[in-house]
Amino acid sequence: MVGSSNSSNNDNNNNKSGKPITKILVPVDGSETSMRAASLAVDVAGKYGAQIIVLHVINIDQYLQSIGAYRLSYPDPIKKRIEKARGEAARWFGEIERNAEQNKVPVTFQVIDTPLSVVAAIVNYAESEKADLIVIGTRGRSGFAKLLLGSVASGVVTYAPCHVMVAKR
Repeated sequence: MVGSSNSSNNDNNNNKSGKPITKILVPVDGSETSMRAASLAVDVAGKYGAQIIVLHVINIDQYLQSIGAYRLSYPDPIKKRIEKARGEAARWFGEIERNAEQNKVPVTFQVIDTPLSVVAAIVNYAESEKADLIVIGTRGRSGFAKLLLGSVASGVVTYAPCHVMVAKR
């Protein structure tokens, strides 16, 4: 949980570990829970004066496997799927941006395509951007609603280099 430090030089921007929360990473896939996580991240960022990075990961490995291709240059069907996914992400980003602007929270958006698993891409991105907190939804768009915690959320909680806050449905 995020809270304020009990030290004498208590800073409103510190969590219990004493490290300031300045950068929050929010992976989104357009699902209701990922959009709820983005809204929660805006609230937390507003409280701590942090910035938000909204990340959408396109796992191209699943597309490459479906056509039996692994290349440095993607075939046209893969390029079209990536562009379609980027277009969908732009719509989600617009909704998140409006909420962030209303709350005066700085936000940036990033779409990455990678052959890595979605978990690995999120964890690597959080590490490279030195995120202080990841806010993620419990389940994404997969059909496994019966799982208590989605496989991506579970993997991020397990491997993240920083604190993780899970937004419930």
